[in-house]
Amino acid sequence: MKKFGLVLLLAIVGAAGWQVYRRVADARLQKGPGRSAMPVAVEVQPVRKGPIRDIGVFTGSLEPETQFIIAPKVTGWLRKLLVNVGDTVERNQIVAVLDDEEFAQQVDQAQAELQVAKANAANSASDLDIAKREYERAKALREKQIASASELDAAEAAFNASQTRYKVSLAQVDQKEAALKTAQLRLSYTQVRAFWENGSPTRVVGERFVHEGALLQINQPIVSILQNDPMTAVVHVIERDYPKVTVGQQGAVTTDAYPGETFSGMIARVAPLLKESSRQARVEVEVPNPDQKLKPGMFVRVEVEFARHPDATLVPITALVKRNGAQGVFWADEKERTARFVSVTTGIINGELAEITDPAISGLVVTLGNHLLEDGSEVVLPDGSDRDGGAPDAPAAVRPGAAQ
Repeated sequence: MKKFGLVLLLAIVGAAGWQVYRRVADARLQKGPGRSAMPVAVEVQPVRKGPIRDIGVFTGSLEPETQFIIAPKVTGWLRKLLVNVGDTVERNQIVAVLDDEEFAQQVDQAQAELQVAKANAANSASDLDIAKREYERAKALREKQIASASELDAAEAAFNASQTRYKVSLAQVDQKEAALKTAQLRLSYTQVRAFWENGSPTRVVGERFVHEGALLQINQPIVSILQNDPMTAVVHVIERDYPKVTVGQQGAVTTDAYPGETFSGMIARVAPLLKESSRQARVEVEVPNPDQKLKPGMFVRVEVEFARHPDATLVPITALVKRNGAQGVFWADEKERTARFVSVTTGIINGELAEITDPAISGLVVTLGNHLLEDGSEVVLPDGSDRDGGAPDAPAAVRPGAAQ
């Protein structure tokens, strides 16, 4: 019996609900296609004039202006490491010293070989001088018909051979001098220096990769050198904002490391392509960092102002709706207590406000409840929305008699 009574009660409630729905539907049909069956309670806000900015906010990380690795050009034991993480480094400063005993011996050997080559060259020069005098004597005797032609030929051949040996000895001297320079250069490589040409004369050690006593191979990293003034904020811009970004634009840089503090920057480079995987382009913002507060790897936000309109027509962004594929707002007619749909063209849109560039409107726009409205719907306005002297003129698009 209880179950039967419950079923009967549900049936009665359902029938009553159906009757209410039918009555509302009939009333809505009687009102016509452009109006709601009952007035809709809405909230409104005035259209106002004021400034608006088109701002892009991008996130990224800080990178040093330049960064490079110091590594040895020769293999050897690391005898001394003269810098550590955070130390300041001058241009061409020695940062590490390798064991140089083997390379010093190579220099000594090259010097000795050079001395031998010079001695051979001196000996060859002496032989050449003797051969030259002998050739000249034989030539003079031949002119006097004292020496035979064969003696002259032998003297000439000896002279030419002496010339060749002398040239070879000179080439050997050049070769040994080059070998000595090579040995001296390799010896100099045991003093590992931090060298760069352009930019700041002082930089800082970012990382250390080895310790004293390690056997280093050629090009094995020892330390990294950073230039932290200026810094480079690297952000990635989506396709929608890419056309707005240009070199030279100013950017306000903030980081969680320094709450409430803003660092000024300027867009220095914009990548000429967007990555296919993300549809984003790399943008580099140069940030002066004279006090070295900013560090590589910090997370940053970069705010770039693309445009500013000082006297724009503004409505709350919640007032924007779409009807039949057109974007617009519902303008509240305070006298008639109706809402008229006005198709609008928007300009700058930020997080809370939207700029209306066309048509020129004033008065009140619906900001809450507009999803229930159609053009001409009756509305219930909040208390205090009436103004002395009557409502403002309607926008041109919805003036009586205007084409809609």
